[in-house]
Amino acid sequence: MELHKTPQGTIIDIYVRPHCKQFQVKIKDDEIVVFCREAAMKGRVNRELTKELSKRFKRRVEIVSGFSSRHKKVLIPETSVEEIQQTLSAYQGAR
Repeated sequence: MELHKTPQGTIIDIYVRPHCKQFQVKIKDDEIVVFCREAAMKGRVNRELTKELSKRFKRRVEIVSGFSSRHKKVLIPETSVEEIQQTLSAYQGAR
């Protein structure tokens, strides 16, 4: 699981799977996989991703790279690596 501390906050590397039945966050083989409901067109997945992750982390989340890729880097401002790990621990080992 890739977590990078920056002066702005923490950046996490995620893999997005669009067009799934429900929005889910899972950690598989030390990789964060996010299943999105929206289809991968016209930024719909990116909007759903930032909205749902903002709810889970209780902070405004923004994509910093990978806008048109399934591999994305997401910035969670003003957070520490420990806070992110604690929030993500709820999704550890989810199948």
